[in-house]
Amino acid sequence: MIKYDENGLVPTVIQDTQGRVLMTAYMNEEAFNKTLQTGETWFYSRRRKEVWKKGAESGNVQKVRRITADCDRDTVLIVVEQRGHGACDDDLENYSCFHNLIMSDGPDQSDLLPNRETLSWLYATIEDRRRSPKVGSYTNYLMENGLDKILKALGEEAIEVIIAGKNGGNEELIYEVSDLLFHLLVLLVYRNIALEEIWEELAGRSSLSGK
Repeated sequence: MIKYDENGLVPTVIQDTQGRVLMTAYMNEEAFNKTLQTGETWFYSRRRKEVWKKGAESGNVQKVRRITADCDRDTVLIVVEQRGHGACDDDLENYSCFHNLIMSDGPDQSDLLPNRETLSWLYATIEDRRRSPKVGSYTNYLMENGLDKILKALGEEAIEVIIAGKNGGNEELIYEVSDLLFHLLVLLVYRNIALEEIWEELAGRSSLSGK
């Protein structure tokens, strides 16, 4: 199925569900099989000479959504749902490893930080807070007090949105809607519902007549 090179390796490109290239790495047969079996990415480190799981220490786990090979079957493309802050494990915690700009004839769509990606980043931050609690974090305060507290806060924010909508001031409404979206994301993380599931539901609705 997969054609490994003379060293038993196959180059692998990792792309997120929004089409953004996150990183490249190598897999040997063991890493490829572990990826298939676990549904999370595993790679082979040429420097350490060992198989390793992405995110095992950093928490930046990649949930596999699709695996394809090129026409020669000697390069693999994996589409993932990126967890944590992103794929890059440098000190700056960049989302993609490809962040060092060399040449550009204008801004790329990813440079403009689309709204969908902004929500994904916020979701990832909330998820990171849940996994690695920080003292004084409001997110952790909500998580630690459980579902009822989260729902109570969400209900209060929904009321604030309604009041702001009646008042007619755009700045107040924008502020309250932002609070509501944050609390909605906290609920999704708490219930382990990925944003991709919401995107899929919305995409399905957009194709329905009368929507």
